[in-house]
Amino acid sequence: QVQLVESGGGLVQPGGSLRLSCANSGSIFRLDAMAWYRQAPGKQRELVATLTPDGSPTYTDSVKGRFTISGDVGKNTLYLQMNSLKPEDTAVYYCYLGSRSGNYWGQGTQVTVSS
Repeated sequence: QVQLVESGGGLVQPGGSLRLSCANSGSIFRLDAMAWYRQAPGKQRELVATLTPDGSPTYTDSVKGRFTISGDVGKNTLYLQMNSLKPEDTAVYYCYLGSRSGNYWGQGTQVTVSS
């Protein structure tokens, strides 16, 4: 069955960069959307960025100009380039793939921004 595997998280200093990746080991029929979410301790899960099959990205205001979402819908892969990282970006980040047949989530990867 479908399994999403994330990588690229870690500890980075403020102003640094990280690139998250999400690889799908299975097959999804008619993929509708791809996205990155994050959740900090004691806070609600937040939608960070989305990518539609036509290649149109959207971002939450707090990451605009710093983060870039990209991917390949045909290969069910997803990336998040994070630049100029701030302490408030610290959270567990989750990738998401959605289709008419189901919703699929990665296991989450920790991103910590601290000096």
